[in-house]
Amino acid sequence: MTQKKQTYREAMQEIEEILSSIENEEPDVDELAEKVKKVSQLLKYCKDKLYKTQEEVEKVLKDMDE
Repeated sequence: MTQKKQTYREAMQEIEEILSSIENEEPDVDELAEKVKKVSQLLKYCKDKLYKTQEEVEKVLKDMDE
C-alpha cells in the first residue's frame, strides 16, 4: 500500500496535535519519548520543506531578473 506524502500543513497540524496531547495528558515516559521523536521528525521535514521552497522561489526570482 502506498502512503500519500504528507504536506507541510498536515505535518504542522500533526505537530500541534501531538503537543496538545502532551500538554493536556500525562503520557508515560515511553509514550512521551515516542511523541517527542515524532515531533522531531516532523519538524525536520517542515524545515527541509521550507528551505526547498525558499530555494525554488529564489531561483524563480533570479530567472525573472535575467
